[in-house]
Amino acid sequence: VQFVESGGGLVQPGGSLRLSCVASGFTFSSYIMRWYRQAPGKEREWVARIPSDGGSTNYADSVKGRFTISRDNAKNTVYLQMNSLKLEDTAVYFCNAMELRAGVIREYWGQGTQVTVSS
Repeated sequence: VQFVESGGGLVQPGGSLRLSCVASGFTFSSYIMRWYRQAPGKEREWVARIPSDGGSTNYADSVKGRFTISRDNAKNTVYLQMNSLKLEDTAVYFCNAMELRAGVIREYWGQGTQVTVSS
């Protein structure tokens, strides 16, 4: 299993970034994909979720209306479009793949990409 995350960087408050996470080594289209983030000195927190078929998405209240999760199963890729970025969005962002099948949970994590919001 491998993830290649990209798109992080330094951006000013109010700016935008688009994170990408390209997955390989498992059946991407069968997995729920999620984004998490971890700020310095804080616990890792869930940000957004998209089901395997790209249907109804869910967001943490802190990012709702600003972030959009999407996926392209043909490209084994999940995205996180982040708009109106705030200082408090600064964190390492991780993609996560999770499948529950026959009572067994399989879960994989990306290596993380740094997002820094600063003026």
